[in-house]
Amino acid sequence: MGAMVTRKMNRISLFHTLWNRTRGEADDDAEAGRSIVMPARRVAAPLRQVLQRLVMALLVLAVTTLIVYADREGYHDNGGGGVDFLDAAYYATVTLSTTGYGDITPVSDSARLTNILLVTPLRVLFLIILVGTTLEVLTERTRHQVRIHRWRNRMREHTVVVGYGTKGRHAVETLLGQGKPKSQIVVVDPQKKVVDAAAAEGLVGVLGDATRSETLLRAELARASQIVITTQRDDTAALVTLTARQLNKSAKIVVAVREDENVPLLRQSGANTVVTSSSSAGRLLGMSMMSPNVGTVLEDLLTYGNGLDVAERPVTKREAGHSPRDCEDLVVAVVRGHRLLHFTDPEAGTLQLADRVITIRKAGAPEAG
Repeated sequence: MGAMVTRKMNRISLFHTLWNRTRGEADDDAEAGRSIVMPARRVAAPLRQVLQRLVMALLVLAVTTLIVYADREGYHDNGGGGVDFLDAAYYATVTLSTTGYGDITPVSDSARLTNILLVTPLRVLFLIILVGTTLEVLTERTRHQVRIHRWRNRMREHTVVVGYGTKGRHAVETLLGQGKPKSQIVVVDPQKKVVDAAAAEGLVGVLGDATRSETLLRAELARASQIVITTQRDDTAALVTLTARQLNKSAKIVVAVREDENVPLLRQSGANTVVTSSSSAGRLLGMSMMSPNVGTVLEDLLTYGNGLDVAERPVTKREAGHSPRDCEDLVVAVVRGHRLLHFTDPEAGTLQLADRVITIRKAGAPEAG
């Protein structure tokens, strides 16, 4: 009951917002609708939709025929004789189609009142069904703008993923595995087929050049809490990082680059964490050559949801004041303020309630309570 009331209140709030939005906001929604691709909704097959509309039209025709036939004494046929069922069906057909030859007409007060109160609304409904496809095309853009407007108003503390290639897809998979809902992830990519693929997977996609601020603003990056940048080129990653940091001063920005020499540049551009894909892969290859078992364990740790997982969590009240070795999970590092302390660091010997710990635990295991 409470959820239903909440949904109704959200709808009322949405309609109020749409009604009171300025011309500039409406134009902004229309412009955003050209580049934002929302997750596809399930719809019936085209042939099934046509058959459904045909059945509805025939149903309206049958109801109108029965109404006319029930009051057949109030109608006059210029061709002579009374109005039978066939005449009623004929009158219903020409009336609903607005042809109106005038050979059968309502003459009694009851028949005319029936035409006003029942037949005319049925005629309007019949026409709506017949031109339903055209109306759907005309209103699809409006519905899309409503979805865009509602999405932009609700989007807060989300994650923006720039680049949906191999690295971007795996980053999204890891976020989803850690419990991040799809509705809180936005993909930005310059290729339409990539954005469409993201939308097909239930993600919101923004088509455009991420080095341009207007593209990132359409992804509501200014209100995001996390930004993942996985572009193909390091120079592009630097430009995107600079633009993103200018738009959002507090978000955590993680960037993937190919070359180690570009790491300082990315950090100066505003990235919190820079991952070098080529050197990381090279180190993993070297370790695997020296010890295949070490390579297997590292690969396991990097693959979220299988075997062992690396996770960061807050220290619990029960753990505060104790050694990291007393924790149920295997603690490998302690985050204290803005400092990262190795588990062998003497300062990390006693956990504080404000600390966070980086642990290795079995995939799917619940967090320590």
